[in-house]
Amino acid sequence: MNLNSLEGASSVEWMQGSLIAQNQMPLAWYRAYFDTPSGDEPLALDMGSMGKGQIWINGQSIGRYSLAYATGDCKDYSYTGSFRATKCQAGCGQPTQRWYHVPKSWLQPSRNLLVVFEELGGDTSKISLVKRSVSSVCADVSEFHPSIKNWQTESSGEAKPELRRSKVHLRCAPGQSISAIKFASFGTPSGTCGSFEQGECHSTKSQTVLEKCIGKQRCAVAISPDNFGGDPCPNVMKRVAVEAVCSPGT
Repeated sequence: MNLNSLEGASSVEWMQGSLIAQNQMPLAWYRAYFDTPSGDEPLALDMGSMGKGQIWINGQSIGRYSLAYATGDCKDYSYTGSFRATKCQAGCGQPTQRWYHVPKSWLQPSRNLLVVFEELGGDTSKISLVKRSVSSVCADVSEFHPSIKNWQTESSGEAKPELRRSKVHLRCAPGQSISAIKFASFGTPSGTCGSFEQGECHSTKSQTVLEKCIGKQRCAVAISPDNFGGDPCPNVMKRVAVEAVCSPGT
């Protein structure tokens, strides 16, 4: 019957959602219409209330979904000792995948057709279209981080030092720009995104150098002592760790 297509979905009679809300049947088809939300953020369907099936938007297949739940012991975070597949598990009790990307090129301004085929049974009233909002981006790159250009230069035997320099890259989402540098350190920083800390070796020029990225949607900064006002700790492998704040562009 081709129920997932625009023509097929209009060729049959559909029951009102209120009539089947209390009866989550397996092997059921569901249809809804929605308008495209404003903004440039990436979109996804939150299928956390469903079981297993397939999704179509305007006749295009988003793909299959399956809300299988991860099991295991998420309390063991130690990497010491021999390797075991059960070490350092995460997401116990959570769906293996909850959000499913919706290509914006498939959407029209209004009355987009959403068709869901549910195999096991689920609560369609809780399906929602969500935006991915990026408020900050991070990078953590060593001064000798390899790149394709590095390999090409070494294999050809050409001396091009400008291609050998590692770079730290920052990029906000479309429609956003870098509005502030929350953390920056060239030296031996520690921690991860959101919790970076300065190490014993730190260039005092770090913040000033990275603040050149403010106002840009994307930015690349070469990692070299010359670029950061000198070598803060000679004969030590150094890195650049940076966290930038992304805000709507002006």
